[in-house]
Amino acid sequence: MKQINTYLHKKILVLGLAKSGVTAAALLHKLGAFVTVNDKKPLSENPEARGLLEQGIKVICGEHPVELLDEGFELIVKNPGIPYQNPIIEGAIEIGIPVLTEVELAYQISEAPFIGITGTNGKTTTTTLIFEMMNEGNKNPLIAGNIGTVASGVAEGATEENNIVIELSSFQLMGIETFTPKIAIITNLYDAHLDYHGTRNEYIKAKANITKNQTEADYFIFNADQHEVQEIADRSHATKIPFSTKQVLDKGAYMSEGWICFNGEKIMLVEEIALPGIHNLENILSAMAAAKLTGVPNEAIQNVLRTFTGVKHRLQYVSEYAGRKFYNDSKATNILATIPALQAFKNPIILLAGGLDRGNEFDELLPYLKNVKALITFGQTAPKIERVGREAGIKQISRVDNVEKAVPVAFRYSEPDDVILLSPACASWDQHKTFEVRGDIFIEAVHKLK
Repeated sequence: MKQINTYLHKKILVLGLAKSGVTAAALLHKLGAFVTVNDKKPLSENPEARGLLEQGIKVICGEHPVELLDEGFELIVKNPGIPYQNPIIEGAIEIGIPVLTEVELAYQISEAPFIGITGTNGKTTTTTLIFEMMNEGNKNPLIAGNIGTVASGVAEGATEENNIVIELSSFQLMGIETFTPKIAIITNLYDAHLDYHGTRNEYIKAKANITKNQTEADYFIFNADQHEVQEIADRSHATKIPFSTKQVLDKGAYMSEGWICFNGEKIMLVEEIALPGIHNLENILSAMAAAKLTGVPNEAIQNVLRTFTGVKHRLQYVSEYAGRKFYNDSKATNILATIPALQAFKNPIILLAGGLDRGNEFDELLPYLKNVKALITFGQTAPKIERVGREAGIKQISRVDNVEKAVPVAFRYSEPDDVILLSPACASWDQHKTFEVRGDIFIEAVHKLK
């Protein structure tokens, strides 16, 4: 860790805890800052806040009082999930107090370079693929960010021998100042988080921050098949590395004659890749490009792609039983995420779908249900999804209480060579705390079936 004096004796407010806030507060305290932590959760229900209190850090819990701005803070480090409409954030911006996320802090203390990955879909898979390829190639990677490990905590222990592979959300990227990844990636851009950003333009602007500080000495890997991503690349000062699943490129990562290629070199036959789905080829091409730029040998890339079957809950291969293959795509919490899962298979699909009703209909799924032979629904949205299923001509439709009961029913409808796919197209909160819990219940039900 770099021993920086940037925050020595500065008054800093850490707004919102969770993992990132706890780590940032403790780190700033070590760096000599006068830290105050403010979290909405009451102290009695907040073990993280109590732990910081024991370290001698000032803690204010139970609400976000705007009066905190009267205490003369020189910087706010906010939890990415707290919106900029929060009165404290609005007030801070109005009087010129910088507002950062802990990703910026991680960059400032890190001895290791960063490989940053963002985009609407595929971030976690791409991040994991790069980590696995670099690990296989003995490049000493560390993994961090929105994938579950706090960036500043990882950066504390990193050395010049490491590379930090970091998944970044638009929320995190809005709070950077000097953060400059050695390699930046945008996988793709679709409508997402508009309730947070307000407009698509603001969302794209946040994503574009990943390359805003890059120079020619850095690399920007980008999706050349998307006009908006290409426009970001046109404005970037980095060395540009395009990837495409639709066109053969003069440089970068692409497919040609059944091969994935990089800068004119054939790396691997597509048919040898274990990870299913056309959409995953975007993730594979961008990950391969990053791996090649860091000197990972082809053999290491090939070994990973022959064995990597997916990140947990993201089109994750679970098992095969009686000729049926089971896939857990519980992370598909919206229609946009379920569509590529349905496109990933040529075999007949038994689809398990349903969950929290956010008021939307599911007609967008209609063109992609042609390969679905049976539909098992659950949760609040079951009637809406069943309607679309009937319009798609699906004859076998059954409603059950939950995911656990859906698995044996799906098996009864299935035949050898069918795919049994959990891809709910809905959030899980009507029945489960998280999509991870829903996915774990599905996995357990598959093992019980076996």
